[in-house]
Amino acid sequence: MTTLGLIGSGNIGGTLARLAVAAGIDVVLSNSRGPETLAELVDELGERARAGTTAEAAAAGDIVVVTVPLKAYQAVPADQLVGKVVIDTNNYYPERDGEFPDIEAGVATSSELLQRHLPRSRVVKAFNNIYFEHLASLARPEGAADRTTLPIAGDDTEAKTAAAQLLGTLGYDTLDIGPLSESWRTQPDTPVYGSPYTASEPFWESEARPADTETVRKAVDAAER
Repeated sequence: MTTLGLIGSGNIGGTLARLAVAAGIDVVLSNSRGPETLAELVDELGERARAGTTAEAAAAGDIVVVTVPLKAYQAVPADQLVGKVVIDTNNYYPERDGEFPDIEAGVATSSELLQRHLPRSRVVKAFNNIYFEHLASLARPEGAADRTTLPIAGDDTEAKTAAAQLLGTLGYDTLDIGPLSESWRTQPDTPVYGSPYTASEPFWESEARPADTETVRKAVDAAER
């Protein structure tokens, strides 16, 4: 791939943009407030980065990352994402997003809601279970002994392969945990949410620690509804 589109450029989006530029990937950033609000980040990232509207970022990306609050998922531009791999980093926080009955009832995950909104796109869940500061610091070259694994989920095998290739370029191995319906296993309050990547709790106040595939697999398997 040559260009990564980012719909949302906050903590996770900004971190992914930095990792992508460091890996030689062009990025098009966007947010809900307009391209002009991203000038400082674009200046920091350099010539491989530019800002645009959400529609422009969606159209430009070979792969597009959606990293917006769940309550805003229906504002994601669908037409520009037809046929594309869309990586969803979102988590469901009822105190922020309000209650979503299908998620509360366990009949849909947050990523399945995004997939419903983007019926002609191929959604893959990734990057939602790691703190953004740890995401920034744990990236390692391919073959490194202390390379960290992140879980992914999706309904399209080719899309998951493309997502895994992107994660590999950014510095991470991947563990395929199945379809989007299984992505609840990586959501907040599950064993794989944040904790495998730190030595102590709370994870957001602790230094990053690499987590290999077996460590992540055990955490995913330990999730309970």
